[in-house]
Amino acid sequence: MIEVNVELKDRRYPIRIGSDILTQPQHYAPLKSGDNVMIVSNPNVAKHYLATVSETLRQLGCRVESVLIPDGEQYKTLESLNLIFTALLQANYGRDTTIIALGGGVVGDVAGFAAASYQRGVRLLQIPTTLLSQVDSSVGGKTGVNHALGKNMIGAFYQPCAVIIDSTTLETLPKREVFAGLAEVIKYGAILDIAFFEWLERHISDLVRLDTNKLQSCIQRCCELKAEVVARDETEQGDRALLNLGHTFGHAIETHLGYGNWLHGEAVAVGMLMAAAQSHLLGDLSQEAVARLEKLLAQANLPTVSPDGMTADDYLPLMMRDKKVLRGKLRLVLLKQLGQAYVAKDSDPQLVQQAIHIYSQFD
Repeated sequence: MIEVNVELKDRRYPIRIGSDILTQPQHYAPLKSGDNVMIVSNPNVAKHYLATVSETLRQLGCRVESVLIPDGEQYKTLESLNLIFTALLQANYGRDTTIIALGGGVVGDVAGFAAASYQRGVRLLQIPTTLLSQVDSSVGGKTGVNHALGKNMIGAFYQPCAVIIDSTTLETLPKREVFAGLAEVIKYGAILDIAFFEWLERHISDLVRLDTNKLQSCIQRCCELKAEVVARDETEQGDRALLNLGHTFGHAIETHLGYGNWLHGEAVAVGMLMAAAQSHLLGDLSQEAVARLEKLLAQANLPTVSPDGMTADDYLPLMMRDKKVLRGKLRLVLLKQLGQAYVAKDSDPQLVQQAIHIYSQFD
């Protein structure tokens, strides 16, 4: 079992990474006998892991209830949030409750927001079951729901007490979800760690076929990188914004198509290429580096062009609603070189359109 710690100003919490650790009660600390626990999951994850997690918690002496929310990004809504509140109230759970998010990024974000909101805050424990949530969304305390006009527009920063990552859960994950998670993995190398990017170039085929040792090494490095960034900037006032490479473009894709039609990682993959193209147009990133990024994303079976029929005119209005827009100026994460990112605080819309055109299916 591997442990990575997230060090915050006032506290720390562990990320525990291993195989078949969901059946081992000691990894659920700080939960203890007598605790009230509400497990939030979705039907697809629940059929594989809800009974296992519930039984392990009962071995600890916890009182365990559960609530299922619908599966899919289109259900990352206030309506799903209310399902959790209703279950908590019906169970007569108070401020001594622990909410466990058992699932992927949607479950983690909605359950996390419920934990931040219910009775003004209850304890949260994350058990991510998708690669994307294991390497990214379960760590760092971003929680929330979508709005029809924009992704992740309603939410809160709310840190878990622990994150439990069991890599064997990826064996029941659809391959498309695995590939989508690899987009966030590749992002870490592109923005923060050229040595990790080069490691991914050597081992991407191992990750695609779910090699256990390579997967756990990959998850560990991603969590280490994210933990370092979150420790410096918990609420995204500075460095943490770098973790959004490709996300402003990607969120526009998700919003335009309707949540769930493209997976988050698929949209981010194309978004990263658009950001790389803009970096090249600015004279920073070499064409060779752009090609390396494109090749690695393609080897991860991710899309490398914009959705058919989506134009630059479709992107820009949605991008201007992004949370990173300040005083009407579009801020984008761009690359100086592979392994080194920065925030461009006032991107030229014409240059953004040029970058969109390079990775689009229209003339």
